[in-house]
Amino acid sequence: MAVELQAVELRVGQSKRVTAERFREIRDTSMRITAPLSAEDHMLQSMPDASPAKWHLAHTTWFFETFILAQQVANYRPFDERFRTLFNSYYKQLGDHPFRGARGLLSRPSLQEVHAYREHVEQAVLKRFSEFDEPTLELIELGLNHEQQHQELILTDVKHGLWSSPLRPPESTQSSSPQSTTPLKWIPFDGGIHSIGHSGEDFAFDNESPRHDVLLQDFQVASRAVTNGEYLEFMTDNGYHRPELWLSEGWDTALAQGWKAPLYWEQNGNGQWRQFFDGSMREIDPAQPVSHVSFFEADAFARWSGKRLPTEQEWEVAATSGEVQRGTMLEDWKFAPQAARGDGLQQILGDVWEWTASPYVGYPGFKPAPGLVGEYNGKFMCNQMVLRGGSCVTPASHIRATYRNFFPASARWQFSGIRLAQS
Repeated sequence: MAVELQAVELRVGQSKRVTAERFREIRDTSMRITAPLSAEDHMLQSMPDASPAKWHLAHTTWFFETFILAQQVANYRPFDERFRTLFNSYYKQLGDHPFRGARGLLSRPSLQEVHAYREHVEQAVLKRFSEFDEPTLELIELGLNHEQQHQELILTDVKHGLWSSPLRPPESTQSSSPQSTTPLKWIPFDGGIHSIGHSGEDFAFDNESPRHDVLLQDFQVASRAVTNGEYLEFMTDNGYHRPELWLSEGWDTALAQGWKAPLYWEQNGNGQWRQFFDGSMREIDPAQPVSHVSFFEADAFARWSGKRLPTEQEWEVAATSGEVQRGTMLEDWKFAPQAARGDGLQQILGDVWEWTASPYVGYPGFKPAPGLVGEYNGKFMCNQMVLRGGSCVTPASHIRATYRNFFPASARWQFSGIRLAQS
Protein backbone atom coordinates (compact mmCIF):
# COMPACT_ATOMS: atom_id res chain seq x y z
CA MET A 1 0.00 0.00 0.00
CA ALA A 2 1.36 3.39 -0.94
CA VAL A 3 1.39 5.95 1.83
CA GLU A 4 1.08 9.69 1.25
CA LEU A 5 3.18 11.45 3.86
CA GLN A 6 3.21 15.06 2.66
CA ALA A 7 6.06 15.95 5.04
CA VAL A 8 6.82 19.34 3.52
CA GLU A 9 3.21 20.46 3.68
CA LEU A 10 3.05 19.48 7.34
CA ARG A 11 6.08 21.67 8.04
CA VAL A 12 7.15 19.52 10.96
CA GLY A 13 10.51 21.20 11.13
CA GLN A 14 13.87 21.64 9.50
CA SER A 15 16.41 18.87 9.07
CA LYS A 16 19.44 20.90 10.12
CA ARG A 17 19.16 19.36 13.60
CA VAL A 18 18.86 15.79 12.32
CA THR A 19 22.08 13.81 12.55
CA ALA A 20 22.91 10.15 12.81
CA GLU A 21 24.33 10.85 16.26
CA ARG A 22 21.04 12.38 17.42
CA PHE A 23 19.18 9.38 16.01
CA ARG A 24 21.40 6.97 17.95
CA GLU A 25 21.20 9.01 21.16
CA ILE A 26 17.41 9.15 21.28
CA ARG A 27 17.03 5.49 20.36
CA ASP A 28 19.57 4.53 23.04
CA THR A 29 17.68 6.57 25.65
CA SER A 30 14.59 4.40 25.14
CA MET A 31 16.65 1.31 25.86
CA ARG A 32 18.26 2.91 28.91
CA ILE A 33 14.84 3.77 30.32
CA THR A 34 13.59 0.21 29.96
CA ALA A 35 16.82 -1.59 30.94
CA PRO A 36 15.87 -1.99 34.66
CA LEU A 37 12.54 -3.66 33.74
CA SER A 38 12.06 -7.41 33.65
CA ALA A 39 10.43 -9.08 30.67
CA GLU A 40 7.28 -9.35 32.78
CA ASP A 41 7.39 -5.62 33.57
CA HIS A 42 7.55 -4.91 29.84
CA MET A 43 4.11 -6.56 29.46
CA LEU A 44 2.22 -4.45 32.00
CA GLN A 45 -0.92 -2.71 30.77
CA SER A 46 -2.91 -1.56 33.79
CA MET A 47 -5.60 0.38 31.90
CA PRO A 48 -6.62 1.04 28.28
CA ASP A 49 -4.98 4.49 28.28
CA ALA A 50 -1.60 2.94 29.08
CA SER A 51 0.52 0.67 26.90
CA PRO A 52 3.16 -1.97 27.69
CA ALA A 53 6.78 -0.85 27.52
CA LYS A 54 7.43 -3.56 24.94
CA TRP A 55 4.72 -2.10 22.72
CA HIS A 56 6.24 1.39 23.03
CA LEU A 57 9.64 0.05 21.97
CA ALA A 58 8.13 -1.69 18.96
CA HIS A 59 5.74 1.09 17.93
CA THR A 60 8.46 3.75 17.83
CA THR A 61 10.46 1.38 15.63
CA TRP A 62 7.40 0.73 13.46
CA PHE A 63 7.28 4.47 12.76
CA PHE A 64 10.73 4.48 11.15
CA GLU A 65 10.15 1.26 9.26
CA THR A 66 6.72 2.25 7.93
CA PHE A 67 7.30 5.94 7.17
CA ILE A 68 10.98 5.91 6.19
CA LEU A 69 12.39 2.57 5.16
CA ALA A 70 9.35 1.11 3.41
CA GLN A 71 8.86 4.33 1.45
CA GLN A 72 12.38 5.54 0.74
CA VAL A 73 14.68 2.50 0.54
CA ALA A 74 14.47 0.38 -2.59
CA ASN A 75 14.12 -3.36 -2.00
CA TYR A 76 13.85 -2.90 1.77
CA ARG A 77 12.78 -6.14 3.44
CA PRO A 78 10.61 -5.62 6.54
CA PHE A 79 11.71 -7.39 9.68
CA ASP A 80 8.28 -9.05 9.90
CA GLU A 81 5.37 -8.15 7.60
CA ARG A 82 2.88 -8.74 10.43
CA PHE A 83 4.35 -5.88 12.46
CA ARG A 84 2.87 -3.34 10.04
CA THR A 85 -0.56 -4.06 11.54
CA LEU A 86 0.49 -5.29 14.97
CA PHE A 87 2.28 -2.11 16.03
CA ASN A 88 0.12 0.46 14.25
CA SER A 89 -1.40 2.75 16.86
CA TYR A 90 -4.29 4.64 15.26
CA TYR A 91 -3.40 5.45 11.63
CA LYS A 92 -6.66 4.50 9.91
CA GLN A 93 -5.25 5.08 6.43
CA LEU A 94 -2.88 2.17 7.03
CA GLY A 95 -5.74 -0.22 7.72
CA ASP A 96 -6.50 -2.30 10.78
CA HIS A 97 -4.71 -2.20 14.11
CA PRO A 98 -5.19 -4.10 17.39
CA PHE A 99 -7.56 -2.67 20.00
CA ARG A 100 -5.60 -0.27 22.19
CA GLY A 101 -6.77 -1.84 25.43
CA ALA A 102 -5.51 -5.27 24.32
CA ARG A 103 -1.86 -4.37 23.82
CA GLY A 104 -1.00 -6.19 27.04
CA LEU A 105 -2.01 -9.46 25.34
CA LEU A 106 0.93 -9.29 22.93
CA SER A 107 3.09 -11.89 24.61
CA ARG A 108 4.45 -12.56 21.15
CA PRO A 109 6.71 -11.34 19.67
CA SER A 110 9.00 -11.75 22.64
CA LEU A 111 10.95 -8.91 24.17
CA GLN A 112 14.08 -10.37 22.59
CA GLU A 113 12.42 -10.22 19.16
CA VAL A 114 11.34 -6.62 19.74
CA HIS A 115 14.93 -5.72 20.62
CA ALA A 116 16.07 -7.45 17.42
CA TYR A 117 13.43 -5.50 15.49
CA ARG A 118 14.79 -2.24 16.87
CA GLU A 119 18.34 -3.18 15.92
CA HIS A 120 17.29 -4.22 12.40
CA VAL A 121 15.49 -0.95 11.71
CA GLU A 122 18.15 1.25 13.33
CA GLN A 123 20.93 -0.24 11.24
CA ALA A 124 18.88 0.09 8.07
CA VAL A 125 18.21 3.79 8.77
CA LEU A 126 21.83 4.53 9.68
CA LYS A 127 23.11 2.76 6.59
CA ARG A 128 21.14 5.10 4.33
CA PHE A 129 21.21 8.22 6.51
CA SER A 130 23.51 10.26 4.29
CA GLU A 131 21.34 9.51 1.23
CA PHE A 132 18.02 10.76 2.55
CA ASP A 133 16.55 13.90 0.99
CA GLU A 134 15.15 16.89 2.88
CA PRO A 135 11.53 15.68 3.22
CA THR A 136 12.74 12.31 4.52
CA LEU A 137 15.02 13.95 7.07
CA GLU A 138 12.06 16.02 8.25
CA LEU A 139 10.12 12.80 8.80
CA ILE A 140 13.04 11.34 10.74
CA GLU A 141 12.95 14.43 12.99
CA LEU A 142 9.22 13.85 13.48
CA GLY A 143 9.96 10.22 14.31
CA LEU A 144 12.57 11.19 16.89
CA ASN A 145 10.19 13.59 18.61
CA HIS A 146 7.55 10.89 18.44
CA GLU A 147 9.94 8.52 20.21
CA GLN A 148 10.64 11.12 22.91
CA GLN A 149 6.90 11.34 23.54
CA HIS A 150 6.85 7.59 24.02
CA GLN A 151 9.84 7.69 26.38
CA GLU A 152 7.72 9.81 28.68
CA LEU A 153 4.78 7.46 28.22
CA ILE A 154 6.93 4.43 29.06
CA LEU A 155 7.81 5.94 32.44
CA THR A 156 4.26 7.00 33.26
CA ASP A 157 2.66 3.78 32.02
CA VAL A 158 5.10 1.52 33.86
CA LYS A 159 4.63 3.55 37.05
CA HIS A 160 0.88 3.02 36.84
CA GLY A 161 1.37 -0.67 36.13
CA LEU A 162 3.66 -1.25 39.11
CA TRP A 163 1.33 0.77 41.35
CA SER A 164 -1.67 -1.30 40.22
CA SER A 165 -0.11 -4.63 41.17
CA PRO A 166 -1.88 -6.58 43.95
CA LEU A 167 1.54 -6.83 45.58
CA ARG A 168 1.55 -3.40 47.17
CA PRO A 169 4.66 -1.22 46.86
CA PRO A 170 6.93 -1.54 49.92
CA GLU A 171 7.60 1.27 52.38
CA SER A 172 10.85 3.03 51.61
CA THR A 173 13.70 2.23 53.99
CA GLN A 174 15.57 5.37 52.94
CA SER A 175 15.33 8.37 55.21
CA SER A 176 14.75 11.68 53.43
CA SER A 177 14.90 15.25 54.58
CA PRO A 178 12.06 17.47 53.40
CA GLN A 179 13.11 19.98 50.78
CA SER A 180 12.57 23.68 51.12
CA THR A 181 10.94 25.81 48.47
CA THR A 182 10.78 29.45 47.59
CA PRO A 183 7.75 31.49 48.68
CA LEU A 184 5.03 31.84 46.09
CA LYS A 185 5.02 35.25 44.42
CA TRP A 186 2.78 36.79 41.80
CA ILE A 187 4.40 37.88 38.54
CA PRO A 188 2.43 40.48 36.56
CA PHE A 189 2.08 40.63 32.80
CA ASP A 190 0.57 43.40 30.74
CA GLY A 191 -2.51 42.83 28.68
CA GLY A 192 -2.83 43.83 25.06
CA ILE A 193 -2.13 42.08 21.80
CA HIS A 194 0.44 39.28 22.05
CA SER A 195 1.69 36.78 19.47
CA ILE A 196 1.77 33.08 20.34
CA GLY A 197 2.54 29.92 18.44
CA HIS A 198 5.62 28.50 16.79
CA SER A 199 7.92 30.63 14.67
CA GLY A 200 11.37 30.05 13.27
CA GLU A 201 13.07 27.03 11.73
CA ASP A 202 13.36 24.67 14.70
CA PHE A 203 11.16 21.61 14.95
CA ALA A 204 7.57 21.98 16.12
CA PHE A 205 4.42 19.92 15.78
CA ASP A 206 1.71 21.16 13.44
CA ASN A 207 -0.67 21.97 16.32
CA GLU A 208 1.73 24.71 17.51
CA SER A 209 1.03 26.74 14.36
CA PRO A 210 0.13 29.06 12.81
CA ARG A 211 1.54 31.87 14.90
CA HIS A 212 -1.22 34.36 15.61
CA ASP A 213 -2.22 37.33 17.73
CA VAL A 214 -4.33 37.10 20.89
CA LEU A 215 -5.89 39.84 23.00
CA LEU A 216 -5.30 39.47 26.74
CA GLN A 217 -6.26 41.46 29.81
CA ASP A 218 -3.66 42.22 32.49
CA PHE A 219 -2.91 39.03 34.43
CA GLN A 220 -0.59 37.49 36.98
CA VAL A 221 0.80 33.97 37.26
CA ALA A 222 2.28 32.23 40.28
CA SER A 223 6.07 32.09 40.39
CA ARG A 224 6.06 28.31 40.88
CA ALA A 225 3.83 25.25 40.82
CA VAL A 226 1.47 24.36 43.68
CA THR A 227 3.20 22.17 46.26
CA ASN A 228 2.16 18.99 48.06
CA GLY A 229 1.90 20.97 51.28
CA GLU A 230 -0.47 23.50 49.73
CA TYR A 231 -2.58 20.74 48.23
CA LEU A 232 -2.75 19.01 51.61
CA GLU A 233 -4.35 22.16 52.98
CA PHE A 234 -7.06 21.84 50.31
CA MET A 235 -7.62 18.22 51.32
CA THR A 236 -7.71 19.05 55.04
CA ASP A 237 -10.35 21.70 54.30
CA ASN A 238 -12.59 18.96 52.84
CA GLY A 239 -11.79 20.00 49.28
CA TYR A 240 -12.89 16.61 47.94
CA HIS A 241 -16.25 16.87 49.75
CA ARG A 242 -17.38 20.36 48.72
CA PRO A 243 -19.42 20.27 45.51
CA GLU A 244 -19.39 24.07 45.20
CA LEU A 245 -15.69 23.85 44.26
CA TRP A 246 -16.12 21.35 41.47
CA LEU A 247 -17.31 21.34 37.89
CA SER A 248 -20.35 19.08 37.57
CA GLU A 249 -18.59 16.37 35.58
CA GLY A 250 -15.58 16.61 37.86
CA TRP A 251 -17.72 16.10 40.96
CA ASP A 252 -19.44 13.09 39.42
CA THR A 253 -16.09 11.65 38.34
CA ALA A 254 -14.51 12.16 41.76
CA LEU A 255 -17.44 10.40 43.45
CA ALA A 256 -17.51 7.55 40.95
CA GLN A 257 -13.74 7.00 41.15
CA GLY A 258 -13.53 7.53 44.91
CA TRP A 259 -10.95 10.30 44.65
CA LYS A 260 -9.71 11.53 48.02
CA ALA A 261 -6.17 12.59 47.08
CA PRO A 262 -3.89 12.73 44.03
CA LEU A 263 -3.13 9.47 42.29
CA TYR A 264 -0.40 7.43 44.04
CA TRP A 265 -1.15 8.92 47.48
CA GLU A 266 -2.10 6.59 50.33
CA GLN A 267 -2.51 6.93 54.08
CA ASN A 268 -0.62 4.50 56.29
CA GLY A 269 -1.93 3.08 59.55
CA ASN A 270 -1.00 6.25 61.39
CA GLY A 271 -2.95 8.45 59.00
CA GLN A 272 0.19 9.85 57.36
CA TRP A 273 0.08 10.44 53.64
CA ARG A 274 2.62 8.54 51.54
CA GLN A 275 3.41 8.82 47.85
CA PHE A 276 4.51 6.17 45.36
CA PHE A 277 7.64 6.83 43.34
CA ASP A 278 10.93 5.08 42.67
CA GLY A 279 9.18 1.74 43.23
CA SER A 280 8.24 2.33 46.89
CA MET A 281 6.04 4.36 49.19
CA ARG A 282 7.72 7.48 50.56
CA GLU A 283 6.73 10.29 52.86
CA ILE A 284 5.03 13.23 51.20
CA ASP A 285 7.50 16.06 50.76
CA PRO A 286 5.50 19.28 51.32
CA ALA A 287 7.87 21.33 49.12
CA GLN A 288 7.63 19.18 46.01
CA PRO A 289 5.07 20.13 43.34
CA VAL A 290 1.84 18.19 43.61
CA SER A 291 1.52 15.84 40.65
CA HIS A 292 -0.83 13.26 39.17
CA VAL A 293 -3.91 15.43 39.55
CA SER A 294 -6.64 15.75 36.93
CA PHE A 295 -7.88 18.95 35.35
CA PHE A 296 -10.95 18.62 37.57
CA GLU A 297 -8.80 18.56 40.71
CA ALA A 298 -6.62 21.40 39.48
CA ASP A 299 -9.69 23.53 38.75
CA ALA A 300 -11.26 22.73 42.15
CA PHE A 301 -8.02 23.64 43.93
CA ALA A 302 -7.85 26.93 42.04
CA ARG A 303 -11.43 27.78 43.06
CA TRP A 304 -10.67 26.88 46.66
CA SER A 305 -7.64 29.19 46.51
CA GLY A 306 -9.72 32.06 45.17
CA LYS A 307 -7.64 31.96 41.98
CA ARG A 308 -7.94 30.26 38.60
CA LEU A 309 -5.94 28.28 36.09
CA PRO A 310 -4.13 30.25 33.37
CA THR A 311 -5.31 30.05 29.80
CA GLU A 312 -2.77 28.52 27.46
CA GLN A 313 -2.35 31.94 25.84
CA GLU A 314 -1.45 33.51 29.20
CA TRP A 315 0.84 30.60 30.00
CA GLU A 316 2.78 30.97 26.75
CA VAL A 317 3.15 34.74 27.12
CA ALA A 318 4.55 34.19 30.61
CA ALA A 319 6.82 31.33 29.49
CA THR A 320 8.37 33.43 26.73
CA SER A 321 8.93 36.49 28.93
CA GLY A 322 12.65 35.78 29.34
CA GLU A 323 12.62 35.49 33.14
CA VAL A 324 12.08 31.75 33.41
CA GLN A 325 13.92 28.92 35.15
CA ARG A 326 13.97 25.30 34.03
CA GLY A 327 12.92 22.59 36.48
CA THR A 328 13.67 18.86 36.66
CA MET A 329 13.58 16.93 33.37
CA LEU A 330 14.29 13.43 32.09
CA GLU A 331 18.03 14.00 31.80
CA ASP A 332 18.20 14.54 35.58
CA TRP A 333 17.08 10.89 36.00
CA LYS A 334 15.08 11.60 39.17
CA PHE A 335 11.65 10.66 37.77
CA ALA A 336 9.96 12.81 40.41
CA PRO A 337 9.27 16.57 40.53
CA GLN A 338 11.57 18.58 42.79
CA ALA A 339 11.05 21.70 44.89
CA ALA A 340 11.30 25.07 43.17
CA ARG A 341 14.59 26.94 43.32
CA GLY A 342 15.74 30.42 42.39
CA ASP A 343 13.91 33.59 41.45
CA GLY A 344 11.51 34.68 38.76
CA LEU A 345 9.23 32.24 36.95
CA GLN A 346 10.34 28.83 38.21
CA GLN A 347 9.62 25.32 36.89
CA ILE A 348 7.91 26.73 33.81
CA LEU A 349 9.61 23.92 31.86
CA GLY A 350 9.92 20.62 33.68
CA ASP A 351 8.83 19.08 37.01
CA VAL A 352 5.07 18.86 36.20
CA TRP A 353 2.83 19.42 33.22
CA GLU A 354 0.59 22.35 34.08
CA TRP A 355 -3.12 22.23 33.35
CA THR A 356 -4.52 25.28 31.60
CA ALA A 357 -8.11 26.46 31.36
CA SER A 358 -8.05 26.04 27.57
CA PRO A 359 -9.70 23.28 25.54
CA TYR A 360 -7.55 21.61 22.91
CA VAL A 361 -8.63 23.07 19.58
CA GLY A 362 -6.80 24.20 16.47
CA TYR A 363 -5.32 27.67 16.29
CA PRO A 364 -7.00 30.14 13.89
CA GLY A 365 -6.08 29.02 10.41
CA PHE A 366 -4.98 25.52 11.45
CA LYS A 367 -5.58 22.81 8.87
CA PRO A 368 -4.47 19.20 9.28
CA ALA A 369 -1.97 18.28 6.62
CA PRO A 370 -3.13 16.04 3.78
CA GLY A 371 -1.94 12.48 3.89
CA LEU A 372 -1.08 10.15 6.71
CA VAL A 373 0.74 12.52 9.08
CA GLY A 374 -2.35 14.70 9.17
CA GLU A 375 -3.69 12.13 11.64
CA TYR A 376 -0.92 12.90 14.15
CA ASN A 377 -2.59 15.74 16.10
CA GLY A 378 -5.65 17.20 14.44
CA LYS A 379 -7.88 14.16 14.90
CA PHE A 380 -7.66 14.51 18.71
CA MET A 381 -9.05 18.05 18.92
CA CYS A 382 -12.14 17.07 20.86
CA ASN A 383 -12.91 16.65 24.59
CA GLN A 384 -9.34 17.37 25.75
CA MET A 385 -7.70 20.09 27.82
CA VAL A 386 -4.30 21.66 27.14
CA LEU A 387 -1.28 21.19 29.42
CA ARG A 388 1.96 23.10 29.06
CA GLY A 389 5.59 22.97 30.12
CA GLY A 390 6.71 19.34 30.30
CA SER A 391 7.55 17.31 33.39
CA CYS A 392 10.33 15.52 35.22
CA VAL A 393 10.15 12.73 32.61
CA THR A 394 10.11 14.97 29.53
CA PRO A 395 13.39 15.12 27.54
CA ALA A 396 14.85 18.63 27.64
CA SER A 397 15.49 18.64 23.89
CA HIS A 398 11.84 17.83 23.29
CA ILE A 399 10.05 20.61 25.18
CA ARG A 400 9.58 24.30 24.33
CA ALA A 401 7.30 27.14 25.32
CA THR A 402 4.94 26.60 22.37
CA TYR A 403 4.49 22.84 22.98
CA ARG A 404 0.84 21.84 23.44
CA ASN A 405 0.09 18.63 25.32
CA PHE A 406 -3.49 17.46 25.75
CA PHE A 407 -5.41 14.93 27.83
CA PRO A 408 -9.01 14.33 28.91
CA ALA A 409 -10.02 16.32 31.98
CA SER A 410 -10.09 13.18 34.15
CA ALA A 411 -6.57 11.94 33.27
CA ARG A 412 -4.25 11.58 36.28
CA TRP A 413 -1.49 9.11 35.43
CA GLN A 414 0.73 11.72 33.79
CA PHE A 415 2.96 14.02 35.89
CA SER A 416 0.30 16.74 35.75
CA GLY A 417 0.23 19.58 38.25
CA ILE A 418 -1.03 23.11 38.89
CA ARG A 419 0.11 26.67 38.39
CA LEU A 420 -2.29 29.35 39.52
CA ALA A 421 -3.21 32.60 37.82
CA GLN A 422 -5.32 35.64 38.63
CA SER A 423 -6.66 38.62 36.75
